[in-house]
Amino acid sequence: MVCLGVLKGEAQFTKANLQATGLTCALCSNAINKALQKVSFVESVKSDIKNSAFSIVFKEGSKVEIDALKNAVEDAGFSVGSLKLTGTFSEVKVEKDRHIKIGGDNFHFLNGDGQLLKGEQEITVVDRNFVAEKQFKKLSSASKLNCVQSGKASSCCVKEGIAEGERIYHIII
Repeated sequence: MVCLGVLKGEAQFTKANLQATGLTCALCSNAINKALQKVSFVESVKSDIKNSAFSIVFKEGSKVEIDALKNAVEDAGFSVGSLKLTGTFSEVKVEKDRHIKIGGDNFHFLNGDGQLLKGEQEITVVDRNFVAEKQFKKLSSASKLNCVQSGKASSCCVKEGIAEGERIYHIII
C-alpha cells in the first residue's frame, strides 16, 4: 500500500543482536546488560562476554524504540558496534533507496532489488553510532540521499511524504 510515496510495511520486531564496543571486562558487559534490561520494551537480555554481544528479546506486541537501545548502551558508557533486528514481516517489498514505514518508524533501505520480506527476517541498522565510523562511511556512500548522513528526513525524503526532520533509520538486508 502506498501512502504519499512511502510504502507501509507490516512487521513486528521480536529480537535483536547488539554488539557493543569499548568493553574491557565482565563488569563492562554487566553494566550494559543491566542498562538494556531497564528499557521498557525489553523482555530479556543474554550476554556473550567473549564477543561483547547481547541477545535481546522484546516484549510481545511492544513498540520497539531503536534509539532507546543505543541510548542505554551509551548511558552505560559504551558504544554500539552493530545492531541487527529480527522481525516477522508480512510481504514487505524492499528497493534500494526506498523509504518504508514500519510500526510508525521510517526505514530507508540502502540495498534491495525488489525482495519480498516475509516471515522472520533480519535487518541491520547502519546509521552513524550504530556501526563503526569506517563502516558507516563505506555504507553511507552507497546512497547520495542527504538523510543517510543525518538520520533525519531532508528534501530527499519530503518528496516521498515524510516530514522534514523526522527520524529515519538506514538499514541493509
